[in-house]
Amino acid sequence: MDNQQQLEIEAATFRRLVDHLRGQQDLQNIELMTLAGFCRNCLSKWYKAEAEARGHEVEYEDAREMIYGMPYGKWKERHQTAATPEQMRAFEEHQSQS
Repeated sequence: MDNQQQLEIEAATFRRLVDHLRGQQDLQNIELMTLAGFCRNCLSKWYKAEAEARGHEVEYEDAREMIYGMPYGKWKERHQTAATPEQMRAFEEHQSQS
């Protein structure tokens, strides 16, 4: 496999991850953070940072829309629920172990 093929596979894998997360809208970001150590907002920040490292200016809200598939405020209104005490405890435990 050459570098271009690897790049294409990595890009396709990223798109598949984003599509998967868009389809799992009941999965809350706090759960992602607790289980995987990253969430949709992290992906948005990484996307923005990588674009800027390559000379492309990307607004954070634009990066979020790319990851969420809609403006973040709209996604939050439709899909985000308040974190439960159990979710907060699990998140805090995970953070203290990191």
